[in-house]
Amino acid sequence: MASPSAARPTRRLAPYVFLTPAVVLFALFFALPIGYALHLSLRAVKVKGLGLGSHARTEVWAGLSNYTSALTDPELLAGTGRTLLYGALLVPAMLGAALLLALLLDTPRVRLGAFSRLAIFLPYAVPGIVASLLWGFLYLPTVSPGYFLLDRAGIGGPDLLHGNGLFVALANIAVWGGTGFNMIVIYTSLRAIPAELYEAARLDGASELQIALRVKIPMVAPSLVLTFFFSMIATLQVFSEPMTLKPLTNSMSSTWSPLMKVYRDAFVQGDVHSAAATSTIVALATLVLSFGFLTLVNKRSTGGN
Repeated sequence: MASPSAARPTRRLAPYVFLTPAVVLFALFFALPIGYALHLSLRAVKVKGLGLGSHARTEVWAGLSNYTSALTDPELLAGTGRTLLYGALLVPAMLGAALLLALLLDTPRVRLGAFSRLAIFLPYAVPGIVASLLWGFLYLPTVSPGYFLLDRAGIGGPDLLHGNGLFVALANIAVWGGTGFNMIVIYTSLRAIPAELYEAARLDGASELQIALRVKIPMVAPSLVLTFFFSMIATLQVFSEPMTLKPLTNSMSSTWSPLMKVYRDAFVQGDVHSAAATSTIVALATLVLSFGFLTLVNKRSTGGN
């Protein structure tokens, strides 16, 4: 039988043994790609002559020149503005719908609650590209059954693939797919509220609407902050929806969002160094905004202390 002193080193090593697979996967698929992207962002390709020889294209140190070019690129600035406008439409609509549905499903004597939760959550299980394709064809007047019915009724349908309608079309796809996930998060928080609070409010004469406004919503504020945080990150990294709708309209450029510009630079123009710098800027901007938002929320929750 092993002595207690001999078993101590084994116990000390056990946590590290269990953590090793996670650390290895984190290093290979997260830390290493980030490090390689940072490396590429600080390099550039120098072309000699016509660039046709075997040694005509060499990789050289570029310093921060790629970052300077990216930050002064009007296409990136315009794409950032479009993304912010898209987020201003998407986030309030999606979180408002998720909160309303969660409150409705949490009301007493709700019918078909399990089926309703599944039906609302189901669009989230549809991949973003598939959802964008489905909605894209619904937006095309020549093939959409909705436009056909509107034409038969003598009503002109809205143009959702050009101008400002394009923002509504993209936001609608994200709302349709993301509302269910956020609803489940908020609904789970609602179910965790003690029933005694509701009973006390009803004894005081509060209606269901007053209970929702004065008890439920303040109690699920942390969940609202969490869903807003995730929605903000997803908005800044929007790519699948505009990239899928791009072949269906001439109003969307290949640099409509920052990540679309990264894709164009890397895989269309072959400039991986500029793409790496742009993607690093997007990641840093997301980090700064997320950290600032969480810091602000933490200060307000602690009363500024």
